[in-house]
Amino acid sequence: MSSTGREAELSADRLGPSKITPLPARAAANAPAPQAHGIARNPGMKLDLGFMESMRSVNRSALERRVASLTKRRSIKADNQAAWLLRAVACMDLTTLNSNDTDERVRRLCAKAVNPFRRDIVEGLGISGEKIRPAAVCVYHPFVATAVDALRGSGIHVAAVSTAFPHGLTPLSTRLQEIEASVSDGADEIDVVIPRGLVFAAKWQELYNEIVAMRAACGEAHLKVILGTGDLATLRNVMLASMVAMMAGADFIKTSTGKESVNATLPVGLAMVRAIRAYFEETGYLIGFKPAGGISTAKASLDWLVLMKEELGRRWLEPDLFRFGASSLLTDIERQLEHHLTGHYSANHRHAMA
Repeated sequence: MSSTGREAELSADRLGPSKITPLPARAAANAPAPQAHGIARNPGMKLDLGFMESMRSVNRSALERRVASLTKRRSIKADNQAAWLLRAVACMDLTTLNSNDTDERVRRLCAKAVNPFRRDIVEGLGISGEKIRPAAVCVYHPFVATAVDALRGSGIHVAAVSTAFPHGLTPLSTRLQEIEASVSDGADEIDVVIPRGLVFAAKWQELYNEIVAMRAACGEAHLKVILGTGDLATLRNVMLASMVAMMAGADFIKTSTGKESVNATLPVGLAMVRAIRAYFEETGYLIGFKPAGGISTAKASLDWLVLMKEELGRRWLEPDLFRFGASSLLTDIERQLEHHLTGHYSANHRHAMA
C-alpha cells in the first residue's frame, strides 16, 4: 500500500474526518459491492497452498524496524490525543475472563460498558451527546445470557470465547457445540481458538476444515479466530496461520487469548495486518484485526492505532474492522482523559470497572 496516498489524506496527529482512506490500488474482480448494513462478510475461499507459499518469507528485522519507526515518529498530544483515546474506547472489547467471574461481576462490567466515563469527564470533554462506548463485552459462555440481558438495547455486542478456550484441546464436536450454545444464548460474536499443534505440524487442510466448521456453527454471528501467537514460535507460523484463518472465512483474526506467556506484540501485529492486506488484494474482502493480551495502557493503545492507520488506512480504525481485547485498558484511558482535563492523575479506584 502506498504511504503517500494515505498521508496525503490524513494528518499524522489526529484521526481527521470520517472518510475512507484509499485502499490498495489493485482490487480483485470479485470485489463485493458495498452493503447498506456495513461491509460484506468474508465468505472465505478454497485453501490455496500456492498463495500461502508466497507469504512464507517474513523478515523479522524489517518488521521490528518498521514498528520502531512508527511508534517514535508519531507524537499525538493534547486534544488530538484525547480524540484518539476516545476512538480506542470505541474499538474495545471490554473483557472479563477470570476464574472468579460471576453473573453480578458481568452485570457490573456491562454497566461500565454502557457508561464508560464519569459524568464530569463526559461534560469536560463536551461529548454529552455522543455515544462513545466499547464495541463489545467479551465473556465466557456461562455468562452470555447475563451479558445479553444487561446490554439489551444498548447496541453493544456480546462476544463469547468458545472452543475450549484458551487451548482448544477438546474434540471438534464439543467445540462446535459450545459455539452453537453461545449463539443460542444471544452472542453475536464468537472468539474461537485454534489447536496450535496443527500449525506446528503444518496440517493446513485440517486447520482449514476446522475453522470452516466453526464458521458454519456461528451462523450470522461474526467469527474471530485467535491464533495464540505467543505459542506459535515464529512470525512465519503467524503469517501462515493468519492466511488459513482468512481463507476459511474468519471475520477477524486475533493475536492471543491473553493467557499465553507472550501476548500481543507490535511486530506480530504488523505481520498479521500485512496478511490482511494481502488477502484484501487477492479477494477484495476486508478482514478485521484484534490484538489482545497485555494491552493495558493508553500509550499502548495509541501505538496500535497508529500501526493500523499507517499500514491499512483510516477504514481500519472503525470497530467493524478493529478491536482491542482489553480488561484494564479502559481504566488507564479514563485516567489519561481526566489528566487532559485537570492536569492531575487520579487513582484507579475512581474509575471502577466491575
